[in-house]
Amino acid sequence: MKIVEASPLLPADESLAEWRLATPLLDYQNHPIQQLIAQRGWMKLGEHERIGAVYDFVRDEIAFGYNESDDLPASRVLADGIGQCNTKGTLLMALLRAVGVACRFHGFTISKRLQKGAITGLAYWLAPSSIIHSWVEVWATDRWVRLEGFILDRAYLSALQQRFIDHRGPFCGYGAATPDLRRPAVEWRGTDTFIQRDGINHDFGLFDSPDAFYAAHGANLSGLKRWLYQRVVRHWMNRNVADIRAQLRPVGAQSLHKRPRP
Repeated sequence: MKIVEASPLLPADESLAEWRLATPLLDYQNHPIQQLIAQRGWMKLGEHERIGAVYDFVRDEIAFGYNESDDLPASRVLADGIGQCNTKGTLLMALLRAVGVACRFHGFTISKRLQKGAITGLAYWLAPSSIIHSWVEVWATDRWVRLEGFILDRAYLSALQQRFIDHRGPFCGYGAATPDLRRPAVEWRGTDTFIQRDGINHDFGLFDSPDAFYAAHGANLSGLKRWLYQRVVRHWMNRNVADIRAQLRPVGAQSLHKRPRP
């Protein structure tokens, strides 16, 4: 499907300033977030390295998993220590804005087929056929860069690569939808990163913040399904994801930073 592209025009200074503001969900003035930034020394880095350090933290130190809801504040996602596309995206946006980097929200839906394997049984049945999805767009080196590759932590992604070591071509499932599972574009190099893009089936467009998106479109579940998800189902889902991650063999752990050979 066609995705709304960023304008090539330079944003006005007031727009960039707005994309650095805190919001109720992007609550980067929260003490643990400020403490994290100080401890990591991110403000001492140049912009490219600063974005990369924040990106790597959210990708690998906030494990792929399922929170109570999509519309949680960044401070709660940090406390949970886990997240998926929407919640990890909220934390990434909050941290980027906290270190002075302008960013915005791009909302979508994805086919639930993308989640099959990571979500099984009753959990898969409860999931809507199209699931709210998002990525973060960051203003870097005078252009918008689209960031989605932070969703799956390195250990989980490596476990998938081991499990499907003989797979070639497009891959869809277990939280990934990518043209090449062996070489997904997930590393920060100043260019777009993706891991679920090929599962997108609807584009809601651009929003200044996750707050604005959820106010317009809501979260994924409501009513009884939401209650079951929060109280029971997500815990099954997180155990399943943890089991997949735990299957990572030591030989894979030693080669996490190496690209698979063609």
